Amino acid sequence: MTFTDKVVIVTGGSKGIGKSTAESFATQGAVVHIVDIDSNALNETLDELTAKDLQIFIHKADVSKKEEIDALFEEVHAKHGHIDILVNNAGVIRDNLFFKMTTGDWDLVMDVHLKGAFYCSQAAQKYMVQQNAGRIINISSTSALGNRGQANYATAKAGIQGFTKTLAIELGRFGITVNAVAPGFIETDMTRATAARINMDFDEFIQSRVELIPVRRSGKPEDIANAVMFFADDKASFVNGQILYVAGGPKA
Repeated sequence: MTFTDKVVIVTGGSKGIGKSTAESFATQGAVVHIVDIDSNALNETLDELTAKDLQIFIHKADVSKKEEIDALFEEVHAKHGHIDILVNNAGVIRDNLFFKMTTGDWDLVMDVHLKGAFYCSQAAQKYMVQQNAGRIINISSTSALGNRGQANYATAKAGIQGFTKTLAIELGRFGITVNAVAPGFIETDMTRATAARINMDFDEFIQSRVELIPVRRSGKPEDIANAVMFFADDKASFVNGQILYVAGGPKA
């Protein structure tokens, strides 16, 4: 694969899956814009990746704020004249059993995952339609199939899948494909938080999950980045509206 001079926007790109995805694209020649709400993490990622001579730009923005997102995409387009790839990766968890879940926990997860993907995709498609080409890749999860303690997160990630398929139908005629990657167990800060929530040592938590995964290893952020790049490749132009589960096996 080569993404030379492609302009890529990755939301939630300062850590974990987003960071690995941003680095993978930049390593293949892309100009990558990372969007995140965490200023410290953004600056650390910028320093780390620019030290590798990669083309990285950072933007502090809240994906659930339409005005911020519209301004950001306008800025990126004005700078380069095109936006080629959007990766909707920004996400949060507020896990709890359903009867304990607060309205705030529900709203925050919906706002970041669903409203964020909506605002970013709507901003991106305006420019992608003009250039009659584009790739939108959404990050879902195996939790979309249901997961204890994640009524909010599972609902949001299932919503991402319906969102993906609908955009694929509407935008395909403009040369824009829309697909989603649904990670299984991936070693990130988010899964570390899950381990903490259930009062389990992270290494023990990993091992307990590995025993359930057919390939007998946990997932790494780069496993998801590789799948994202497949969907983003020009050669994948006939792959549209698909959900790719990357989980080390056929079940979540």
